[in-house]
Amino acid sequence: MTENTDIHRLLDEAFRSIDMTADAQDLKEEMRANLLARAAELEEAGSTPADAARRAVAELGDVRDLVAESTDAAATTPREDYAALQQRHRVKPKVGYVVRAVVWSLAAIVGIVLGVLGATGVLPLVAGPIIGLFGMASTGLGLLVGDTLAQETTTNHPMPENRAGGFAGATFLAAYGVAFGFMVAVGALPVWCVVFAALGVIASIILFAFLGASQTNRHKAWTRQALAREPANRFEREPETAARFGLYTVAIWIVTFAVIAVLVFTVGWWWAPLAFAGGFAAMMLVLARMLFAPDKTS
Repeated sequence: MTENTDIHRLLDEAFRSIDMTADAQDLKEEMRANLLARAAELEEAGSTPADAARRAVAELGDVRDLVAESTDAAATTPREDYAALQQRHRVKPKVGYVVRAVVWSLAAIVGIVLGVLGATGVLPLVAGPIIGLFGMASTGLGLLVGDTLAQETTTNHPMPENRAGGFAGATFLAAYGVAFGFMVAVGALPVWCVVFAALGVIASIILFAFLGASQTNRHKAWTRQALAREPANRFEREPETAARFGLYTVAIWIVTFAVIAVLVFTVGWWWAPLAFAGGFAAMMLVLARMLFAPDKTS
């Protein structure tokens, strides 16, 4: 994707009335990099380059306030400054989102409760309705996650709808996979249906890993300024490390669920939690190793 040249023009216009000190120039260049990244994200979501540039600059807010905040930050402690800025830029949840979140949550709760009661025999339900109830619960959870990520927050710009939809789909697959595994465990479905559980969970892990490894910075400018002195996350400093972690995660969980399938068909499903715990422990060890190992530059 080519660089959005409209960003440079709009940024120059925004700084036209600013006294260009050394600090202001540094802030401008940092904003330029962040705006280019944000505009690229918006273009990927379907916006035209011109619209993406205008929206990215609009989301930035008043440049004069940001310059003043950057200057004031030197005279206050980072914690006090961040708390004051957070209150100043506080975004209240939208009414429509609150209503939708309640509906999605109710669908998830009702589906989980009735599905569990049906699968355990408390309610006289056959497999079809139970699967439908767990499907309703999985859909509610997925919509709740996707809708939440697509909302603007105090510190973050809203996530593009297609990316939020990806997280919603990954949540749906994970929840539905776990539901199938639960039904197999309690005897509501035959053992071979564990294949559906494994496929759902593995697909969700792959999708989560891809979305996480390709995530771009959505922090608002004032947040980036307030946290500029904080140590960077290693995954942000080394994107290749984040990508490797995503690949290792996919490999670990594919092996884990393959082992689970073998155990289920040989010695019994009650050994499956042991394999799952082993896979989780392996992923945590890999995460710790990659986050806290010595930097390449050290």
